[in-house]
Amino acid sequence: MYLSRFLSLHALWVTVSSVMQHYPSVWGHYDECKTQIYIEDGKFWDYTACQPEAIDMMRYVKVNLDPSDITCGNPPETVCGMGNPYMCNECDAAIDELAHPPELMFDVEGRHPYTFWQSTTWKDYPKPLQVNITLSWNKTIELTDNIVITFESSRPDQMILEKSLDYGRTWQPYQYYATDCLNAFNMEPKAVRDLSQHTVLEIICTEEYSTGYMANSKIIHFEIKDRFAFFAGPRLHNMASLYGQLDTTKNLRDFFTVTDLRIRLLRPAVGDVYVDPAHLTRYFYAISDIKVVGRCKCNLHATGCREENKKLLCECEHNTTGPDCGKCKKNYQGRPWSPGSYLPIPKGTANICIPSISSIGNPPKFDRILPNISSLGVSNPNQVGPKLALSTVSSVQVANHKRDCECFRHSNRCTYIELLSTVVCVSCKHKTRGQHCELCRLGYFRNASAELDDENVCIANVCDNELQICQNGGTCLNNIRCQCPSQYTGVLCEKLSCEKDSKSCSQDSKNGAISLQPMVLLLLLVALLGLSELFVF
Repeated sequence: MYLSRFLSLHALWVTVSSVMQHYPSVWGHYDECKTQIYIEDGKFWDYTACQPEAIDMMRYVKVNLDPSDITCGNPPETVCGMGNPYMCNECDAAIDELAHPPELMFDVEGRHPYTFWQSTTWKDYPKPLQVNITLSWNKTIELTDNIVITFESSRPDQMILEKSLDYGRTWQPYQYYATDCLNAFNMEPKAVRDLSQHTVLEIICTEEYSTGYMANSKIIHFEIKDRFAFFAGPRLHNMASLYGQLDTTKNLRDFFTVTDLRIRLLRPAVGDVYVDPAHLTRYFYAISDIKVVGRCKCNLHATGCREENKKLLCECEHNTTGPDCGKCKKNYQGRPWSPGSYLPIPKGTANICIPSISSIGNPPKFDRILPNISSLGVSNPNQVGPKLALSTVSSVQVANHKRDCECFRHSNRCTYIELLSTVVCVSCKHKTRGQHCELCRLGYFRNASAELDDENVCIANVCDNELQICQNGGTCLNNIRCQCPSQYTGVLCEKLSCEKDSKSCSQDSKNGAISLQPMVLLLLLVALLGLSELFVF
């Protein structure tokens, strides 16, 4: 008997283990921002792309209901079951055991037998019974698993799930749900399995989760993992392919990014073709649980995210700062800020912020590039750059050691500018530019699938009609650029222009003002680089 039980348990364990192996933890890599390595010259940091772990985001959510008095119990009222209109309960906000406030949608199930939020009944029929449930994080988050809504009542006949990327100022639909999509939203019904790589961003209406009264079917999904599977395979084994698509296709990554979610309950389940006016107490909404799993968006510059003053903040590394690690720290603006990159797999590219070249009198330590490492590394603390002898006469000289000339193989010539205490690459090739040939020339863009030392790191193919789609009505011209409507700007027309926002324009003008001293230094640098052809190694 014991042997048979053991064998049964073993078989169960094997089955569970095999199932778990088919579904690896989504986005489970990039859990270190830097590692220390040792070579002959000393210790160095190898910087890599990094991101926080996925967590239960409902622990940090703020919930708002509209209308605010939609919760049952004030005044007390009778609520009856869909299957049996004579089996009724009381909802009373003044009695804990009979109250159903909004926080019970995401609490730990402690009260016996269960807890749930519940709306008022449809006592004002035929006036619509509609509720907006807004989930706000005051932080940009990236969804990593399915959104799951568990109803205590029957699932609604009509519902829309919406998302915001600008903290609730504007909204866009994520998915429509209805018992009859054509009648409710004038849309043909579809399921996620009907989509493909090329249509994965399509907004669909599904009838799978909006059937009438069924005691064992009370869950609604928004399928994140099924959409991941179009790129990573049905068992999510090929995560490298998913990372590559997320890295190179901005609107795909934006699709899984939100600041807020909104559940719009438009019509409760009625169970029949017609509403029964004699039993309106059985028509209502009740939700026992909402599951949202994701991570703080930190632009691949942090592994941690902390709560401070009821707000989530990235614990930024790579010399970055800001709520989303979206800018370089002061004195680390030697090149424009850039998000980290998932590519090349498995460590990605850190794209760290490097010291500013204008810190005259306080020369920064030189970043060190190590062979076959995909990111900038900081040299060991005992090894510093050439000493700066400040003088009133500007001078240019050849860098004093060839190892300080790092141009990612796009040039083999550098100059050392004593006044600015920096080494600058000369005559960058392969459509590159910048102090280390690390940027692309005007009209070319970073090929996220190539390393910084690849000859094809800068390309012209900005948009297409499949994955890199011009947004907001923009038109792709010869794969070179998006022609945007007047009110939008950006590489893919993804940003609102400031033409219709005078406040934004004035703010931009203020931020864009250039002081005289940096301008003089810039002109000096340009003049000095004009002489650089004389200094060749």
